[in-house]
Amino acid sequence: MNWKQLISNKRFGLEKQYETRKDDRSEFQRDYDRLIFSAPFRRLQNKTQVFPLPGSIFVHNRLTHSLEVSCVGRSLGNDIASQLLKKHPELTDSHIMETGSIVSAACLAHDLGNPPFGHSGEKAISSYFSEREGMALQQELSPAEWDDLIHFEGNANAFRLLTHQFEGRRKGGFVLTYSTLASIVKYPYSSQLAGSKSKFGFFLSEEADYQKIATELGITRLSTAGKPLRYARHPLVYLVEAADDICYQMMDIEDAHKLKLLTHDETKGLYMLFFDEKRKKRIEEVCRIVTDINEQIAYLRSSVIGALIKECARVFIENEETILAGEFEGTLIKHISSPLKEAYESCSRVAFQKIYRSSDVLDIELAGFRVISTLIDLMIKAVRSPDKAYSQLLINRVSGQYNINAPTLYGKIQAVLDYISGMTDVYALDLYRKIKGNSLPAV
Repeated sequence: MNWKQLISNKRFGLEKQYETRKDDRSEFQRDYDRLIFSAPFRRLQNKTQVFPLPGSIFVHNRLTHSLEVSCVGRSLGNDIASQLLKKHPELTDSHIMETGSIVSAACLAHDLGNPPFGHSGEKAISSYFSEREGMALQQELSPAEWDDLIHFEGNANAFRLLTHQFEGRRKGGFVLTYSTLASIVKYPYSSQLAGSKSKFGFFLSEEADYQKIATELGITRLSTAGKPLRYARHPLVYLVEAADDICYQMMDIEDAHKLKLLTHDETKGLYMLFFDEKRKKRIEEVCRIVTDINEQIAYLRSSVIGALIKECARVFIENEETILAGEFEGTLIKHISSPLKEAYESCSRVAFQKIYRSSDVLDIELAGFRVISTLIDLMIKAVRSPDKAYSQLLINRVSGQYNINAPTLYGKIQAVLDYISGMTDVYALDLYRKIKGNSLPAV
């Protein structure tokens, strides 16, 4: 793979049309702006990140998380671009200096496909088909279609959302650049290769779209003809992934401190693991000046993020050739040096023990399973039997942008999942209560 081909400002769905630009924004900055002003992005403010949506103490939701990941991604991308240009002067006439803009836009988009109630929402959708009422549908679907459903993945759903074209509009959907779209696909292979972790990058319905993007950008195909589709990652995926890894781990620790799941000393101790003795002394001096404990934690968190950005950039540049060859294994975080790696792993262990298994987080997962499973079951029955009176009531709630009248069962199910995964936590819960008769519209 080569950088000049990998970074393209061609727009997916607008390949043969051109517009007169009336501002100085690059095409990748326009991607960022399109995402910021989109309805799916706004809805992230009411989607769970880890903890239940905030009450008196504000913690991160999907929107604030995505904005922070975008900031870290921009810093990573700008750092990488400067180093690549020094290393490869021949890239001067390319779009390499737009790397920060591409990565920041991709970071904004990376969670757009996630359903309500955090990662439990993905599990609820998959398990509906693999363990619950949806199991009966297997005999009516192809093996490839069935794999898409039992391994439902937010990353693949984001790619579907971002490449979807709406009928009757000159520029349907997001119409993002090829490079921004490729940069969000963390698992560039089909659901047939999802494995036990249920990770894959595109549904059967979007395989041709990804192939088109990969061909245009020169992304290496790893599978042979007749085998399930698999590609190497676009190199910028590693930066989007690193930005996400840095933010969710460091910000979850800070949120846990605010919610008193971790004490001040525990939180400070975890962050201090990232620094040598010289830097620790400087941090202690700052903490003597900044006496507010929340501000102390915020300063420590920002210092850790800065250190991880610098280290991930180093790993990327040192492994550039391997990455371009499609042979780099694992994430950038897994290749950082000690003591940063040991410190990061310590944070991961504590997060799993004291955050992700806390009662508040488990409660939202339990609620998410019940709400999403019920909505999927009712909606699939409705689109399969649209002439029934109750089905009509449910169908009438669905926006016309969802193709619930698709000619195939697979298409109908996808439309249902598009509708439900696009809901906010609050909307899904409200609809569930109304369907169950536990809530009525205000009179």
